[in-house]
Amino acid sequence: MKLEIIYEDDDIVAFNKPSGVLSIPHRFDASQISLLRWAEQKMGKLFVVHRIDRETSGAIIFAKNENAHRHFSLQFQDRKVQKYYRALCVGHPVADQGVIQLGIMEHPTIKGKMVVNRKGKPAHSEYQVLKRWPGFAYLEVEIFTGRTHQIRVHLQSIGTPIVADDLYGNGQALKLSQFKKKFKLSEQVLEEPALMGRLALHAFRLVIKDTAGTALEIVAPEPKDFRATIQQLDKWA
Repeated sequence: MKLEIIYEDDDIVAFNKPSGVLSIPHRFDASQISLLRWAEQKMGKLFVVHRIDRETSGAIIFAKNENAHRHFSLQFQDRKVQKYYRALCVGHPVADQGVIQLGIMEHPTIKGKMVVNRKGKPAHSEYQVLKRWPGFAYLEVEIFTGRTHQIRVHLQSIGTPIVADDLYGNGQALKLSQFKKKFKLSEQVLEEPALMGRLALHAFRLVIKDTAGTALEIVAPEPKDFRATIQQLDKWA
């Protein structure tokens, strides 16, 4: 695994986490690779400030000392961090921007899945459409709460599940044949490769205050699969 450092100072280090990699060690399976343990092998002791889901790529911060750990963790705990995500979605919202304030709770019968429900914990997301194509959209989503699977659940609730989401969408990979007219597979290729075969959700930007109280913006550029998929959608969709 390549460590992509997107910001570093005396107090913190921020990485652009790849999709499919745990943020921190698995509670019951120490053999699974995590970004924290991998980074500590290269950099020494680090402290967990927050985490993002295994399937989600993007910006994540670790602290280098206990004082920084306390300072930055409290900002996440007190919801003082601005958190922006990018998502490729199936379908697109009617409006170019909108607010989603729907409570979220655990699914009554499916373990690990969440649902919107007025009895659930309050959850607040706001979205803006960055690009539209027939059948697909590229959204930026800011979250003001941090509920489990919040963006995935909220986007499903407005009819735009995230591409390749196997819990809240159809789980299907995005392929060129889905939007390119007269697509034909090469004779040498037996199966069409996926443009986006994983959950198309990326933690793009964090705005947080450093230990001196100055606003710090940390940006994780979209990974290669995002850029390639958007390029193909722009060209053919």
